[in-house]
Amino acid sequence: MREPPTLGLRPTISNQTSEAIMTDDTAAIIVHESSRQFHLTNGRISYIFHADGQGKLINLHFGAAVPDREDFSYLTEVTHSPTTTCRIPGNLTYTLERMRQEFPEYGGGDYRRPALEVRQGNGSTLTDLTYGGGYRIIAGKPRLTGLPAMYVEHDDEAATLEIDLIDRPTGLTVTLQYAVFRNQPVIARSVRVTNGGSEPVSLERVMSLNLDLPDRDYTMTEFAGAWARERHPHTQPLHYGVQQIESLRNASGHFLNPCAVFARPATTEAQGEAIGVAFEYSGNFDLHAEVDTFDVTRVQVGINDFGFAWRLAPGETFQSPEALLAFSSEGLTGLSHAFHRTVSEHIVRGPWKRRERPILINNWEATYFDFDEDRLVGIARTARDAGIELFVLDDGWFGARNDDTAGLGDWRPNPRRLPNGLASLARRVNDLGMRFGLWFEPEAVNADSDLYRAHPDWAIRTPGRTPSHGRNEYLLNFADRAVVDNIFEQMSALLHSANISYIKWDMNRFVSEGYDLSRGAEHQGEACHRYILGVYDLLERLLAAFPELIIEGCASGGGRFDMGMLFYTPQIWCSDDSDAIERLKIQYGTSMFYPLGTMGAHVSITPNHQTLRSAPLATRANVAAFGTFGYELDLGRLSAAELDEVRRQVAWFKRYRDLLHTGDFYRLVAPYGNERAAWMVVSRDRHAAIVGDYRLLITPNGAFTRLALRGLDAALTYRVDCTGASGIAGRSFTGAELMRIGMVDSDASCGQMDDVNPLGVTTDFSSRLFVLTAD
Repeated sequence: MREPPTLGLRPTISNQTSEAIMTDDTAAIIVHESSRQFHLTNGRISYIFHADGQGKLINLHFGAAVPDREDFSYLTEVTHSPTTTCRIPGNLTYTLERMRQEFPEYGGGDYRRPALEVRQGNGSTLTDLTYGGGYRIIAGKPRLTGLPAMYVEHDDEAATLEIDLIDRPTGLTVTLQYAVFRNQPVIARSVRVTNGGSEPVSLERVMSLNLDLPDRDYTMTEFAGAWARERHPHTQPLHYGVQQIESLRNASGHFLNPCAVFARPATTEAQGEAIGVAFEYSGNFDLHAEVDTFDVTRVQVGINDFGFAWRLAPGETFQSPEALLAFSSEGLTGLSHAFHRTVSEHIVRGPWKRRERPILINNWEATYFDFDEDRLVGIARTARDAGIELFVLDDGWFGARNDDTAGLGDWRPNPRRLPNGLASLARRVNDLGMRFGLWFEPEAVNADSDLYRAHPDWAIRTPGRTPSHGRNEYLLNFADRAVVDNIFEQMSALLHSANISYIKWDMNRFVSEGYDLSRGAEHQGEACHRYILGVYDLLERLLAAFPELIIEGCASGGGRFDMGMLFYTPQIWCSDDSDAIERLKIQYGTSMFYPLGTMGAHVSITPNHQTLRSAPLATRANVAAFGTFGYELDLGRLSAAELDEVRRQVAWFKRYRDLLHTGDFYRLVAPYGNERAAWMVVSRDRHAAIVGDYRLLITPNGAFTRLALRGLDAALTYRVDCTGASGIAGRSFTGAELMRIGMVDSDASCGQMDDVNPLGVTTDFSSRLFVLTAD
């Protein structure tokens, strides 16, 4: 696989009338010089804007694809509106307050939130960005230096437009980057700011994306939660003023994911229009919609401007993170499919992009800190006998780590627990025919550690202030290159010392007193962003040095589940809450933007350690199967019957994991406020499907039920098999029947649950998997 270039841009062609670089028969960037209009399209979407007579970029359309025409400027209307502020002397009709701009600033009559704020030497933050004719069209998609970004393997998969705006008094050049892709209804957006003046300036707000929509007839869905209940969808109509989600934790966070859906009120899973916005970034973010008095909706996403100030010296450039914008006319499912394929094809990279990920077992809930080499090998041996492929050693293997108060930062084997070192344990696990993996928390340090005693100035703290801790730990200042170098050297030495195939990268606290002791006062507004750049740098260096390594992201579970991390870690631990019933809610919401192959999901101990709930072993596996499958318990403590069941689960998942991770996902019944839930995956050729059918609470003597399936080929006939009791197992039905009449999924709760019930017994938290195969 050819990765995107790390430096420079490809050759460009520019300034030709009706210019287009075609990426297939329908994808193009079309430029009309006469109307100064730009049209990005791929036959599925159109994104159209132009430069007006004042040099302002005005949005004309984003949504379903339309045929190109030379001039769409009729979509910009002007009129005299009382109380508005006008830009042109003597002209009472042209006001920026009523313009749908591509990259607006405060001032000149626009009183809405700006996309850019630059503090200059005289204290002013006003700019006046205008288009002077400078643009470039690039075949493919350039890499963003030091940041995650969508990429292509071949130049014909995308085309990129870069367009320059100039603020003449300061000499600033703001370059807007748009990439349109051949096969997805997605636009990638980012911004580059270059100081071409003679004085330093301070960037205090730089949004990566601004989209002014022509009306407010949308709902906004955000994905909220907390530790152990991440990414539950919440939907409300847009209203006048600002609706905002954000993070100030210097992580995308458990509370609000950096993604949102803007859908028409009548939109459902299966039909209607929806726009999705996702921020490819792992730190502080701001995503909001502002509805003005004229019913225009301004959507913006970018680095949160709270505390942000980036000093830009003459000649320097600042690159914003990337934002993704998608459109669906096929409901929320169509939007999800666009993002799933985008993540799988253009964000996840490296050798594990297309390989089947190994089924793993993690020792954390089996042992916590109570283990030695022999006990770990025993757990691995039992797991190997069940068909599991990867053993992961979690927290407690390093430094003086006997509990969570010591050892972080000292990445060398704990002599008390592993007197023979990691190489001995890794070799014994490898001799079983299994891969070996290891837990790290690279960004954290305990005060009781050799690293902290040698370099207390490497921990984040503000001079003269008492630092806060979380989980008895502090964060290292990853804005300091020396810190990142040290952690890379420690991790690299360990990875060279033993055959380690996998890393679980954890982060268990957030930045609370952000300060960069390695830089002066004028750079403190850069500390949080530089920290994230340091995290990305360490990840990039590890992957370059160990290209076969699997890194699974984690931040107290799902505290940094974002598309920025997926550029480096092809899977992320979805939540520390491994209870199957809670995971239905978490994985259901996560699936709006993220594909199943990115969701770390395990079968854990019961009663569950987060909820104390006891769910059947079958249900725990039937939920975890819709993710990157694994186990988090001591299999040696299971009964012989339970071990046999685990073997069957592992064998079943191995048979179907390619379908589960590459097929199209459909949400059927939401687990929120219902007593059941259901979802399904359909192969791309529509010849096979797997349906997950879950009972949350039983209704005694309840109704017969049907489940309307989706995504099948109406003309094909499917044989239905089931992992549990079912009245239709072994029978065949057409796709038309299964989708238009529905699949009968009645269970034993539809009558008296006794020995004569042909469907056996159904309890709270029961589940079944239906496998559909075209005859």
